[in-house]
Amino acid sequence: MRYVILRDDDTNALTPVECLERLYRPFLDRNLPVNLAVIPDVSTNALTPEGRGEGFLFAKNGTRSATVPIGENPTLVKYLRENSNYNVVQHGCHHDCFEFDRKSPGQIAARLEHGTELLTAAGFSRPVTFVAPHDKLSRVSYREVAKRFEVISSGWFELERLPMTWWPQYLAKKARHAPHWRVGNTLLLSHPGCLLSAQRDFGSMLNEIIRTVNNRKVTVLVTHWWEYFPNGQPNENFIRVLHQTAEYLASEKDVKVISFAELAQSGYDLN
Repeated sequence: MRYVILRDDDTNALTPVECLERLYRPFLDRNLPVNLAVIPDVSTNALTPEGRGEGFLFAKNGTRSATVPIGENPTLVKYLRENSNYNVVQHGCHHDCFEFDRKSPGQIAARLEHGTELLTAAGFSRPVTFVAPHDKLSRVSYREVAKRFEVISSGWFELERLPMTWWPQYLAKKARHAPHWRVGNTLLLSHPGCLLSAQRDFGSMLNEIIRTVNNRKVTVLVTHWWEYFPNGQPNENFIRVLHQTAEYLASEKDVKVISFAELAQSGYDLN
């Protein structure tokens, strides 16, 4: 059996419900879990590393508040809670650029706890998985995240950013050419890039996903809901590929789509 975890980043209090419904109804109807990396208290002025406004803010509609907690969108919260195949993952706190590339344990801990408190206050279960904005974690952040979460999902891991006590496990992972590894009670999962991306060729995207899933025991498929709606308008070709992916995943008898939480609790072989 091979396992697939679908991770969609950047859901926040400003995300239109109809966008998620349009994208993920084919997954929900097939009982396929969708892991939403939710920003607990989104910054309305969040910038990319290049200094541009983040694409997930296209629907902020003149909001003047500096941040907006997820609980301030009761329609979105109700929708997510009513559809049990949505699994909420903590995605930073405000999604400030490189907000966890910091050295102060106090600042890091405060953001982690604030984010978790807002998610649980909105009625979601305490998240077991953490995703850092732009995949940037300092050495101190890794330590603080590992104290609180069972899974860290990232595009890559860099030796110089990891706690030195983690180096033996990391080097062993590198020697095995393994994408996933474990430190203590924490799983560290890497993904093969954003295979579902508006920057890729739509004609070859599904074949690349199939090839990747066939070559891995556990594949984390990462995408971003807002990329399917440039300037707020649906990209029908891109949405079609996402829905074809749902059909493929549902039809493969030796592929099981799971949540991060299920993987953490399962004892499945990672590699």
